[in-house]
Amino acid sequence: MKAFRRTIFDLIKLLLFWIVLFDFERILFSLHNWDKLEGISFGEWLLAFVHSFRLDLATAAALSTLPFLILSLRFVINAKWVNRLFFIVIGVEVLINAFIHSGEINAYTEWNHKLTSRVFMHLANPDEVFRTADYGMTAWFFVFSFTEVLFAWRFYKYLFKTDFELAGVTWYKRLPSAIGIFTFFGGCLFLLLRGGVQQIPLNIDSAYYSNNHVANDISVNSLYYFSKSYLLYNRSEIDEFIPVLDTNKAKKIVDDLYDYPKGNKVRIFNQEQPNFVFVILEGWAADAVSCLSETDNSTPHFDEMAKSGLLFTNLHACGGTSEIGNSSIFSGYPALPEISISMQPEKHRKIHTFNQDFEDKGYNSNYLFSGDLKYGNIGGYFMDHGFDRVEDEKVFSSDLPKGKLNYYDSDLFKLLINRINGTKKPFLYAAFTGSTHSPYDYPRAKNERFSGAEADYMNSIVYADQCIADFMKNAKKESWYKNTVFIFVSDHGHPSPLNQNPSTTAYFRIPFLIYGEPLKTEFIGVRNDKIASQADIAATIVNQIGGDMNNYPWSKDLLNSNCPEFALHTVNRGYGWVSDKGNLVYHFDRKQYLENTFNGNKTEEMKCNAFLNRFYANYKEL
Repeated sequence: MKAFRRTIFDLIKLLLFWIVLFDFERILFSLHNWDKLEGISFGEWLLAFVHSFRLDLATAAALSTLPFLILSLRFVINAKWVNRLFFIVIGVEVLINAFIHSGEINAYTEWNHKLTSRVFMHLANPDEVFRTADYGMTAWFFVFSFTEVLFAWRFYKYLFKTDFELAGVTWYKRLPSAIGIFTFFGGCLFLLLRGGVQQIPLNIDSAYYSNNHVANDISVNSLYYFSKSYLLYNRSEIDEFIPVLDTNKAKKIVDDLYDYPKGNKVRIFNQEQPNFVFVILEGWAADAVSCLSETDNSTPHFDEMAKSGLLFTNLHACGGTSEIGNSSIFSGYPALPEISISMQPEKHRKIHTFNQDFEDKGYNSNYLFSGDLKYGNIGGYFMDHGFDRVEDEKVFSSDLPKGKLNYYDSDLFKLLINRINGTKKPFLYAAFTGSTHSPYDYPRAKNERFSGAEADYMNSIVYADQCIADFMKNAKKESWYKNTVFIFVSDHGHPSPLNQNPSTTAYFRIPFLIYGEPLKTEFIGVRNDKIASQADIAATIVNQIGGDMNNYPWSKDLLNSNCPEFALHTVNRGYGWVSDKGNLVYHFDRKQYLENTFNGNKTEEMKCNAFLNRFYANYKEL
């Protein structure tokens, strides 16, 4: 029993060892990058050591797994070589951690972001690393590495200074206990690594707490961030799948795609500075919306609003997940296969989100979600881009009913109205629904409308549609309603009774509706049938408020009569292209088209290849 207690106590000390080391590294980072901390108060800086705890603990759990296996082995075999092996494993992990963090301390001075897989591009030519780094950076790298290793060694000696003793019981009698200890506490380490038993695992967003990205970078565990980036690096290295074209030829094709008369002076609102409420509809497929498909009586309230609004009937989502949908909508930045730019702060910080243009016009910007914004680093994405307030399930009353993933849409809209009432005008407010996401968290009716294929999803759409109707009814009672534009758009498609194949272009067609009293009479009840991309929303809306469309070079103004019709979208392990001439879907691994309705029109195929070639080049340059 004494040996058992000692083993568990050593595991706790092991976790403490890593957490203290990570905090020590934060201090070194802050001292070396002191000038980057301008605008961060001492109190805000201290909060980094609080909000970092969950990621630190998860990283400590990962680093402790192999050493804990050795601790369990030591429970059976009390030999010096076991103790030496434990020390060696810890030493190797400390060394790797020190090199990563010391590299980050130096790189941050120039890159302004945490160390990522980008380093592998440089390490492919190690002489380049030392040739481009000045002597001071090289010296600091070794100084910080030595300092961190020395601190770790001294702290290790302090924590693990006593010898391990076993009771006088034969090894084979101790073996079952050792296996039990490792199995149980190994499971505990796994739970710590994923951040608990909740459905969505821990992500870097859990350490975000500030609108200052430097403060967030201090908080986010460097080793966790680098490891996550490495996994993304392995998954997102898609060079071999990107069409190869002559750079100049590809550039000319893409330039021609966007070469249409700009300067659209058409204004669809009768006010210069209306308020804006964006409702991001979770997984609303166009095929599930009655006014956009052959589906009957699924969205009567949305259909009724469409009769009094401006409805876009051929808008296509850029990808198949929420983080891609959100970044594409707000940044006017299309998606690439296998890549989520929201998960890569070092890249997404270099592109705009349209709330920045709104804030230049005097608006304040806010984002509200009824679930957990850790998913896809959505919360971190919006915090990095300067939203004044980013809130998720944490701000909902714990007394409210809650599903596995989020609070019900009805409660989201109630809180949204409450938040808007306390918001300074003019405002940009975005709300992201959740009840139409599996497992479809909403109060079930006794006699639900749909049965058969995708019945749960379709009935959740019916519920969500009713929630929108209630929201609009309640919003009309508020003083800000008559000055507010409501924009409803889905984040991505979803299987529906009409289409369950996620490798088709039709799957990605989604609703996009502009509605509200500021909408001019001549645009009420209009259906815009232009083939377009989710990424085109940014330029379309920014132009209406007189913002700078040049901030969104991959986005088109859909209200410009000269706007060309095309959209790129991704599929799992591939991409798609749709224009007024047809559509195609190409699969990487099968090396063939899953769809191609261009009937041998090589010009359209070339446009798709050129667009993907240049867009991927732009992404890599970020």
